[in-house]
Amino acid sequence: MINLDIEKKKMYDIVGAIHDVHRFLGPGLNESCYQEAMELQLKDVSISYKREMSFHPSYRGIELNATFRVDFLCKGDVIVECKAVPELSPNHRAQLFNYMRLLEKPCGILVNFLPKFDVVERYFYDKESKNIIAVDGHIIKNFQEL
Repeated sequence: MINLDIEKKKMYDIVGAIHDVHRFLGPGLNESCYQEAMELQLKDVSISYKREMSFHPSYRGIELNATFRVDFLCKGDVIVECKAVPELSPNHRAQLFNYMRLLEKPCGILVNFLPKFDVVERYFYDKESKNIIAVDGHIIKNFQEL
């Protein structure tokens, strides 16, 4: 079972970097601008990351040609997806949840830089139960029910 308290601590300084970028640049720019600034901020605060990390899902142990790309993989197991849209949609969340499941990463952050006040959503993936869990502990999605 996933320990939410430990996983939340992993995200703390990453969320701080997100807030710093948003505070400095403000709302209204395009997604690539925020991603570039986010990369500079992660470097500045010494958070390890990979930007635009590509991966191929597998089917029954065979790697597929389909390619997905996460905006950032921080600290080896925190996926960060950046958006600059008027409002986050269920499709944005589904994208993050699927990345977490396919990569079996326990932490996911979905950030929307467009609003005046930044929107940061944190989620957790428990690979044993196949649950996506909100920061308050309630289950958002169970991938075993598919």
